[in-house]
Amino acid sequence: MALVIKKEHLGKASLNKINESNYLRQVGLKATSARIRILQLLEQSSTLHFTAEGVYKALLDAGEEIGLGTVYRVLAQFESVGLVIRHNFEEGRSVFERSNGHHHDHMVDIDTGDVIEFVSDKIEKLQQEIAKKHGYEIVSHNMVLFVKSKKK
Repeated sequence: MALVIKKEHLGKASLNKINESNYLRQVGLKATSARIRILQLLEQSSTLHFTAEGVYKALLDAGEEIGLGTVYRVLAQFESVGLVIRHNFEEGRSVFERSNGHHHDHMVDIDTGDVIEFVSDKIEKLQQEIAKKHGYEIVSHNMVLFVKSKKK
């Protein structure tokens, strides 16, 4: 999944560096240049779901010299402090998204790999009813529907 960067944001990276540095320190991470640049990239992207490889390619396209291993480590660190959420929609492949605090579920197109977010109050209510019927309370959940387009 490639990151799509809004062109109007490309020149603003240095202007926001202080904000990103402070933000990283607030969540308990040292503000390294790699962390700052990856955070800026994620903030500037119009892409909601991304892979480490997509982040790496976007960094290369932007002329940044940050290795793929560093991207993986930074994303894992971001996950550990709640900046991103990791999903394993496909076997052996992690997909990340910025953590925004709003619950939603996902559909994954099995042909294209596209990830579609959705919210359904009906589904949420039904899940609560099912858990209650069986004597449980939902603490957390993650729902992913694997879909195929009806268009041919």
